[in-house]
Amino acid sequence: MTKKKRTFISFDWALKHLLREKANHDVLEGFISTVLKTDIKIKRLLESEGNKDREEAKSNRVDLLAEDSAGDLLLIEVQGEPEFAYFQRMLFGASKLVTEYIDSGENYEHVKRVYSINIVYFDLGQGEDCVYEGKTEFCGLTKHDVLQLSPFQKQKFKAEAVSDLYPRYIILKVNDFNHWSRNSLDQWLYFLSTTDIPEDADAPGLREAREKLDRMRMGRDEGILYDRYLMDRAILRNQMITARGEGYIEGHNEGYSEGMDKGIQKGREEGREEGIISTAKNMKLMGMKAEDIAKATGLSVEKIMNL
Repeated sequence: MTKKKRTFISFDWALKHLLREKANHDVLEGFISTVLKTDIKIKRLLESEGNKDREEAKSNRVDLLAEDSAGDLLLIEVQGEPEFAYFQRMLFGASKLVTEYIDSGENYEHVKRVYSINIVYFDLGQGEDCVYEGKTEFCGLTKHDVLQLSPFQKQKFKAEAVSDLYPRYIILKVNDFNHWSRNSLDQWLYFLSTTDIPEDADAPGLREAREKLDRMRMGRDEGILYDRYLMDRAILRNQMITARGEGYIEGHNEGYSEGMDKGIQKGREEGREEGIISTAKNMKLMGMKAEDIAKATGLSVEKIMNL
């Protein structure tokens, strides 16, 4: 008999409802440690926009703010729908933390380090990679060297480079990522994209996630809320598909620089394909049969089974 495939709770839902509990911090610590390539221990969670129960819960955006044992601030944000000014949002979010978490009149040496980890489910910018890092460096205009910290500054700030003192940005572009490997980051990207955790998962935090994010562990009321959340996401995505199909979003974002006609055409071609696949994934998460999804989306049953 074929063993029934286990389903796991989406990471954005887990961020909003489960990973804020101290008992589940090992999942969160494993994820952050994998992304930042250093051992992270969470000291406490802080108030963030995503902590608040907002009426606009249908909005496909979640964030979580934590402080680690070193006193650094860790901002994790999940963005499910396209936002052409998302780069500026990242800058604003990190800058706001820098100013909020230093007391008035306090010496600047106490400015906290900020790590901005962004999980996006849309094609942000232009690039072929799935993971990008952004940091601040000062480069010489004549000698072309990189400005370094003095030995005293290194000792005082416990940092090796000037960039260590500035916000560090990580972007995970996980939409349609389906490559499973022994690489820990790839395993997390796979889960973020598919909500699937294969039996041989061994990335930090994923082994714990297999047990703590198991869909079957949900109580009846919580399960109903989760299914409603997935349905809201599906409805929101369908609305975006319609807008993309008419070329409004891509036409607006790209039309000014590349011509409205080109933007509209690109919106129609890319938006339809991306939107249909995303909708099919959500319908699959809600337990719908592949045959029914195929009828609703026009995708083949084989392609749906591989999503």
